[in-house]
Amino acid sequence: MSGDAARTIDPEFPNLAPDVVDGYRNAPETTVAEIIDGVLLTMPRPHRQHVHAASALGEELGPPFRRGRGGPGGWVILDEPELHLGPLPDVVIPDLAGWRRERIPADFLAGTEPPFIPLAPDWCCEVLSPSTERVDRGRKLSIYHREGVGHVWLVSPVLRSVEVYRRADIGWLLLATFEGDAVVRAEPFDAVPLDLAGLWAL
Repeated sequence: MSGDAARTIDPEFPNLAPDVVDGYRNAPETTVAEIIDGVLLTMPRPHRQHVHAASALGEELGPPFRRGRGGPGGWVILDEPELHLGPLPDVVIPDLAGWRRERIPADFLAGTEPPFIPLAPDWCCEVLSPSTERVDRGRKLSIYHREGVGHVWLVSPVLRSVEVYRRADIGWLLLATFEGDAVVRAEPFDAVPLDLAGLWAL
């Protein structure tokens, strides 16, 4: 019996090559592992500037849009959720993702199984790093568009910028690029102004 024939198909990932699944399951804790188009991608854990921008953005959006304090509420916003999207599936981990509450089932946060989320978000945010920007702008944006994600933000701590995209049938429509310490209103969270200064400074 050949070595290939002896390898067992993983029931969670029957459409993926066993070596890809094995690499994903056994990725070091110091890396972020994703599977895109059937290929395993491993990247170093994000640097402090990256983590700060993502954390600060979540802190800004949480009260008005998750809790309804000073804003409309109506969202569930999660840090680094593991998303399994499409038939292979593609396994992607955005820095932040948000779902409108009317789209999610009542047990969305209940239990521990499965440990991933198969429901595409309404909004994703990718904080750009040199090691991830090419994938974030390319293959991951394609996956989000295919799965019907309504908006994507690309945040650059180096350039101190936020690019806001809205999904259109033919691709992504760039609505605005905000820079520096501006106070902005950005879809889909334009009901409340966002002070960008908090994303870059302590």
